[in-house]
Amino acid sequence: MYRIVRKKVLNPTVIQIEVEAPLIARKARPGQFIILRVDENGERIPLTVAGVNPEEGTVKVIFQVVGATTEALRHREEGDFLQDFAGPLGVPTHTEGIKNVCVIGGGVGCAIAMPVAQEFHRLGARVTSVIGFRSKDLLILEDEFRACSDRLEVMTDDGSYGRHGNVTVPLKEMLENGEKFDMIITIGPLIMMKFVVAAARPFGIPVTVSMNPIMIDGTGMCGGCRITLVQDGKRVTRFACVDGPDFNGYEIDFDEAMSRSRMYFPFERHAYEETCNLFRNA
Repeated sequence: MYRIVRKKVLNPTVIQIEVEAPLIARKARPGQFIILRVDENGERIPLTVAGVNPEEGTVKVIFQVVGATTEALRHREEGDFLQDFAGPLGVPTHTEGIKNVCVIGGGVGCAIAMPVAQEFHRLGARVTSVIGFRSKDLLILEDEFRACSDRLEVMTDDGSYGRHGNVTVPLKEMLENGEKFDMIITIGPLIMMKFVVAAARPFGIPVTVSMNPIMIDGTGMCGGCRITLVQDGKRVTRFACVDGPDFNGYEIDFDEAMSRSRMYFPFERHAYEETCNLFRNA
């Protein structure tokens, strides 16, 4: 079992925990993920590695409370244990040869974007970060992004903090002003990533997106995390757990991915409400 050594509430629905997992802490790279179970009867959920401390043997993950498992996880405290914590899984984010990168995170996707931006900063690349949230009270990780970015743009949909608008506003400004990024990396809601890809397309700049579909085993066996790419006019199937989670944004069938993700909302909501009732009545 895996002990929670630190816990921090980042906003009303987003929580960060550090878990004692020395083998994973030594091997995990930015862009990879783990699969955990809260208890022996729990479901498996994937969470991206948000940071590691090899000396301490800890792995940091950040999650948003949206379903039954994350609701159960929010009630685990420092010193409590998780049943399973498996990884690292997935392919690390490609960093070789990239000297000028734009990292774009939306909402809780910033938890995935942050270690990517930190890794590029460590490697000496110029890092421009754009992070977006619905409102000020949902803001997370601003200080961490500021520390690893040569330029940081903070956006809120309602204008309550930073600049008013979504993440494509500063991206379009920079591209139209002649900024030449080697790569744009975007991580967040599917609709956000779709529009980032659309904004970058006229300028021909490579765009990497991080896909986070439903996932069960993390080995490609269940097929739940399948996504469709369009390559040379042909539709091909890939699996986010073993082929990703990073993919060429220009190849993703976003409409299909969004349609598949919506299939599970009613079940997720029902399971979440049942779990909430269990904790209220405990």
